[in-house]
Amino acid sequence: MGAVPARREAVPEPRPRWVIPALVGVGGLAAFLYLWNLTVSGWANTYYAMAAQAASQDWVAFFFGSLDAGNFITLDKPPLSTWAMGLSVRVFGLSSASVLVPQALAGVATVLVTFAAVRRSFGSTAGIVAALVTALTPAAVLIFRYDNPDAILTLLLGVAAYAFVRSLEAGSWRWVLLAAALVGAGFLAKYLQAWMVLPAFAITYLVAAPGGLGRRIAQLVAAAATVLVTSLWWVVVVDAIPAASRPFIGGSETNSALGLLLGYDGLGRIFGERPGGAGGGAAGLPGGGLGGGPGGSPFGGEPGIGRLFNDQFDGQIAWLLPFAVLAFGAGLWLARRAARTDGSRAGHLLWGLWLLTHALVFSFMSGIVHPYYAVVLAPAIGALVGAGLVDLWAWRARSAAGGIVLGAAVAITAVLAAVLLARTPDFVPWLGPAVAVAGAVLGVLLAFPAGRIPSRSAAAALGLAVVVALAGPASYALATMDRAIAGGDPQVGPASAEGGLPGGAAGDGRFPGSGGTLSPGGNGFPGGGGGVPGLPGSDGGDGRGGTGNLPGGDLAVPGSKLTDYLVANRGSATWLVAVPSANVAGSIQLATGIPVMAMGGFSGSDPAPTLEQLQAYVRSGELRFVMTAGGRGDLPGPGGARGSSATSSEIAGWVAEACPLVQIGSGSGSGSRGAAGFAGAGVHDCAGAAD
Repeated sequence: MGAVPARREAVPEPRPRWVIPALVGVGGLAAFLYLWNLTVSGWANTYYAMAAQAASQDWVAFFFGSLDAGNFITLDKPPLSTWAMGLSVRVFGLSSASVLVPQALAGVATVLVTFAAVRRSFGSTAGIVAALVTALTPAAVLIFRYDNPDAILTLLLGVAAYAFVRSLEAGSWRWVLLAAALVGAGFLAKYLQAWMVLPAFAITYLVAAPGGLGRRIAQLVAAAATVLVTSLWWVVVVDAIPAASRPFIGGSETNSALGLLLGYDGLGRIFGERPGGAGGGAAGLPGGGLGGGPGGSPFGGEPGIGRLFNDQFDGQIAWLLPFAVLAFGAGLWLARRAARTDGSRAGHLLWGLWLLTHALVFSFMSGIVHPYYAVVLAPAIGALVGAGLVDLWAWRARSAAGGIVLGAAVAITAVLAAVLLARTPDFVPWLGPAVAVAGAVLGVLLAFPAGRIPSRSAAAALGLAVVVALAGPASYALATMDRAIAGGDPQVGPASAEGGLPGGAAGDGRFPGSGGTLSPGGNGFPGGGGGVPGLPGSDGGDGRGGTGNLPGGDLAVPGSKLTDYLVANRGSATWLVAVPSANVAGSIQLATGIPVMAMGGFSGSDPAPTLEQLQAYVRSGELRFVMTAGGRGDLPGPGGARGSSATSSEIAGWVAEACPLVQIGSGSGSGSRGAAGFAGAGVHDCAGAAD
């Protein structure tokens, strides 16, 4: 296989004295961005918050990622992210902080590990810039303050990148297998998205790792096996357990973790596949699931090469993309005559291919794609920007071409920032023009060859250029941490920046509050922000309460008469109540601390339970109360579920016929909003109905 050459020097420079204070400063900035006013969003996404609550109450729910401690149904994601939150809640008790702080700490760790990885390839200056860019990326500020799985995924992939860079330094089996295992752990946070770094890892290792070709191939084969084992062990274990002995796998048609991986939550995300009978999942559109093929997702805009610059993705990640791409190309050009194992070129390959792979997949995937997925691009963009500043500055000292490329990169970045800021004209209206003018002037100064202007003036211009380039994303980052956000499609920046769904801004009448912000009448749909889409007067969306005008909507309000009645009369039942979907269940379960059965899973479209199963739960005393939507086809859950309407209608019909409607106080039906206008709708008492 060939001998391994002597170990390369990991970092070609001694660590300057300023590095530690600078790193402490950047880490402190990240901690401020991710932790300050963290609980403003309440539970954020109640779908994941209720799973964290369940994980803290029951170890079986912890392992499976169940939505409730009664283990009726799981998340439509693997459970690793929930494990982190569940442990936090178990130790510190249930609160918004105990759910969200693990994500924030993951963000700070991601910033620090990005510095460590980039420093080993490009030096300390590049590492500090990379960490700063990562910390200020708006998508990072959003997700590291949120309870979606992307925070833990991004951290694991960042640590994997650090281990991978270490493996390149000496062709180390230990480090390359550790990197592979960390990618596998990322798979248990968000399935196939974790594997999107593998092309960058494999190509870079094959090209740049020390040792003979045979050794490199053997190490890659071992790494691939490690990825498979560490990724799939949970899937294999879950599917090996008899279905009757575990919860239903949310989002799947066949109650299978592998089926979920190959369908809705895996390949279906890329190719636009839609489960025929389940998994309306994160799409959650009223009245029907998403079709396949181009344009299948309503959240990220039309597929195409410009998707990352559209009005849904732009504020999340687009600010420094052109600079990063220019830096990638320049880095490869400058290292074209370097040794095969050159660390700088290997670093450019790693981060550049990471960026290009994700950008292409996100741009052209036809299934569900949320703009916040782009958070995994933050470390790659940060690394390339940091490396690019160092490379182009050094190139400028040797050649006029370097100054021209550096000046052009600065000017293009400033103009792009002005364009993006102009899309929210009421938000700091002077910032865009100021950035454009300053960037243009600084770009011209930096384009002058070294020696034409004093070196100190040029260095000051470079420092100011960094400030100007980061002004736009920093403003969006601060605006993001200043407002409450909920739901499954959260957006960055000021409220006016929400792209909503294709064709216009959020709140234009298509789906109230679809941008994921909190506003009167908005519900952060979809994703469990606490509201139900399309229902006039919905007061959900604060991440803590509200189910809109669903019958029994005031169940989510702690201390309501109906909630008190159900708690007082629950008896020995496992579940407080069965409700039409997790969108409804989350607020109730979080408010009461008692398991709530989310019939149909996330959006009410999973084929669970069947009527026979529901009757068995009632007969055994595990369930007494059932909420239905009364057969309205535009509502999720029993009586109106997508893909399982026959079963749902059977359940709704049986409940309406066999189970009396709960009457509390003087209102009609279940609570102050009651069941008026919905035949058979509301909360029903099914005690003894299945005997």
